[in-house]
Amino acid sequence: MLEYTAKLTRHAWQVTPEDLDRLRQVGFDDRAILQINLIASWFNYINRVADGLGVGRWQPTTPRRDEQ
Repeated sequence: MLEYTAKLTRHAWQVTPEDLDRLRQVGFDDRAILQINLIASWFNYINRVADGLGVGRWQPTTPRRDEQ
């Protein structure tokens, strides 16, 4: 599962039916595979939104709240 989510995160365009078959071979059904995909994709999306907005990054040029 972790190999699949890493591939989905880093190289989603390279996910193949064989990747899904490997998940099935270790006991995940289609519903579980969908859940794995949705959760990993959601975290990827939220992280990109946060990164794009600079959320959680302290900028040296911006005073911190306790310095204002």
